[in-house]
Amino acid sequence: MKIEFKRLTEVDEFKIIELMNNPLVRRQMPLSQDSFGKSDCDQFIAAKEQIWSEHGFGPWAFFIDGEFVGWGGLQPENGDADLGLVLHPDHWGIGKTLFNEIIGRAFGEMGFQSVTALLPPTRIRIKALLRLGFKEDGELWLSGKRFIRYRLTKAFVHRASQIGEIK
Repeated sequence: MKIEFKRLTEVDEFKIIELMNNPLVRRQMPLSQDSFGKSDCDQFIAAKEQIWSEHGFGPWAFFIDGEFVGWGGLQPENGDADLGLVLHPDHWGIGKTLFNEIIGRAFGEMGFQSVTALLPPTRIRIKALLRLGFKEDGELWLSGKRFIRYRLTKAFVHRASQIGEIK
């Protein structure tokens, strides 16, 4: 299996539009509204590229064996590097592999000491997130919506990998 991280500008806009309108994906994204069309996609890509320009990091497009499967990675949020994964439901099983790659980059070459993940309070199935080492770390309001912030530290990942808990 060949995994590639590319910029969102390298994805056929139709594929992003299709992903962002998938009902199972939208259910996981409380900030999404109405349908996601071409002008939304253009604004979305421009905003993500601006993050790259201003911060030197941002979300990637994920490809598996040449197929676009989703987007995500790290983006700044209230002084933190916030982790997000938006995958097509057909590829939800690849999330842990992508997570490991993103965390490796975050705590390696990018030099972050922690990353956060923001989940709406309606997301009650969080055992996998907790097993990865994230700990609840307060809440945040974005665009009028409440999110629970979870934090993963480099120190935790380092300790866990030394004793073989993280592979």
